[in-house]
Amino acid sequence: MAYIDFLSAVHKSTTRDYLARVNDPEFPKARAAELAKKFDFDYWDGDRRINYGGYRYMEGRWEKVARAMVDHYGLKAGDSILDIGCGKGFLLYDFTKVVPGIKVTGIDISQYAIDNAKEEIRDHLQVANANRLPFADGSFDLVFSLNTLHNLHCYDLDPALREMQRVGRKHRYLCVESYRNEREKANLLYWQVTCEAFNTPEEWEWWFRQTGFTGDHSFIYFE
Repeated sequence: MAYIDFLSAVHKSTTRDYLARVNDPEFPKARAAELAKKFDFDYWDGDRRINYGGYRYMEGRWEKVARAMVDHYGLKAGDSILDIGCGKGFLLYDFTKVVPGIKVTGIDISQYAIDNAKEEIRDHLQVANANRLPFADGSFDLVFSLNTLHNLHCYDLDPALREMQRVGRKHRYLCVESYRNEREKANLLYWQVTCEAFNTPEEWEWWFRQTGFTGDHSFIYFE
């Protein structure tokens, strides 16, 4: 297990007004969270004050992440990868651009996301829950999950980490939200609308040991 950061550049490219998120008169934090946790239109393509505010494919945005992961893990044509919490599949699509012939699979809890996924790979995506993956043991050369598993309560997080370990054949990579101090904790609480697992890095590492997760990982901080 190693700490490998593939996501910070993408995360830090977004400017955030934490207090405005909490105090918005039309979509105050509690209302935004209620809508976001349905993982339907409002979460993906509704008002920006709820969540993404229109989650659309942007040329090059995810390709650099895909390329970094391909280079690090030595992925090649014919290898199989699974994205747990794939959303609309933009990162998986960029994997196919970086490595033509790679086999991509994605799961997400959101039917809306799958229905509105990148058309070129939509047939490789399905609705499923991270805590019970519909795949055999050791099915994939790389299993990864980006900014997803922190949305699970502890009773789902435990089996989800075990499932991620189970279906991976070679490599595993996980990125989740975390905090290192009270400022980052407050910012995370202000900004998030779907997070359920609020853990420090040390607490996340406890979860990894508890569930036998041996993959690489990194954390997203709200500085």
